Amino acid sequence: MGRAPDDAIATSIVIVSRGRPESLRLCLAGVAQLDHPFFEVIVVACPAGIKVTNDTPHADRIKRIAFDVPNISAARNLGIAAAAGAVIAFIDDDAVPAPTWLCHLVAPFRDPAIAAAGGYVRGRNGIDHQWRARIVSGRGDDQPFDISGTAPVCPPPPDGFSIKLQGTNMAHRRSVLAAMGGFDPAFRFFLDETDLDLRHAARKSRVAVVPLAEVHHGYGESPRRAADRSPRDLTEIGASMACFLARHCPACARDDAWLRFRSTQRQGLLRHMQRGPIGPDDVLRLLRGLDRGYAVGRGRPLAPLPAIPSAHSPFLPFPGRPGAPRAVLSGRLWSRRSMRREAAKRAAQGDIVSVFRFSHTALRHRVRFHPDGYWEQIGGLWGRSTRQGPARLSLRFSTRLRLEIARVAEIRGCGTEGGH
Repeated sequence: MGRAPDDAIATSIVIVSRGRPESLRLCLAGVAQLDHPFFEVIVVACPAGIKVTNDTPHADRIKRIAFDVPNISAARNLGIAAAAGAVIAFIDDDAVPAPTWLCHLVAPFRDPAIAAAGGYVRGRNGIDHQWRARIVSGRGDDQPFDISGTAPVCPPPPDGFSIKLQGTNMAHRRSVLAAMGGFDPAFRFFLDETDLDLRHAARKSRVAVVPLAEVHHGYGESPRRAADRSPRDLTEIGASMACFLARHCPACARDDAWLRFRSTQRQGLLRHMQRGPIGPDDVLRLLRGLDRGYAVGRGRPLAPLPAIPSAHSPFLPFPGRPGAPRAVLSGRLWSRRSMRREAAKRAAQGDIVSVFRFSHTALRHRVRFHPDGYWEQIGGLWGRSTRQGPARLSLRFSTRLRLEIARVAEIRGCGTEGGH
């Protein structure tokens, strides 16, 4: 499968594309900037996703698997079967990894006792966290889990709970995952990784939380969710919850767990209705779908999962950008066009580029990965770049720039000085 550089962990990245071509293109552009020295890329996709993959740079270095069935677990299992790395990392097609994501995420696997690991997820604005550390019970109750610092940790969860990983930012040791049979196809859309989390817990697997392994997640539009994140269909959510409770919740507690879950879903729908994306009739329709799915899910078989055999194709190293130069560009609002031209040029030359553009305002900051291949942060010179910071900071431009570069240094891998 080729020889890994010293101390590098051969890693397979599995991306499942669900009909979001532009999101997949951006995800692959981000993956192409990873500074991990030895990884391969596997895309499991519908025809539109395969076409995007074929049109990307280094398409000949990507394993492509055509799959057009709405079942995330079955799709991921196809990716596992093709993965030749010692570790398999998963990311969604509507997410973009930070350049250091893979190095941070797989580092805990140097300990042979580690079976799985997961990182943190930023939301659409690139600042707020969608996901940090969480725990989950067999009743489906999940809650935040306090982790201090940025070093990887293997915290013991409270009794009755397991570490909960997020499907768009997790990794598993291939030998362990394959022996477990991968993901259960009974979970076609929802709770697929959570079911796996509890199966890990039943095996007494050690699971690491890696705060510096970050991805930015956009919540792409899909048949089940609109661009504004309002739901379009809850049928498979209900079905997966039925399967989850049947496998992990004591029989005497299932009815109560279902009613609590249904109430939570109803409250979420009412909040969407208050915002305006859906109306009262939509709430009733979606709840009927949830109930219908639950009835269907209770009849789905939960058979033992057969082990997944060794990869059917050799490891296919993807170029990535290990050791790539870091470029930092900065300026005011009026230098936007020139900065973007320079950023795109340097990104095309192989640099990992961070652009910081500050206006003379107190506007909150936003971060995004630009389609031209660079990271861009915009906001007011006195605006917040963390939601816990003060509303207004009395700073010079150069001071603010140094603070922002330092804030993302371990995530982006950029230095401490910059300018344009």
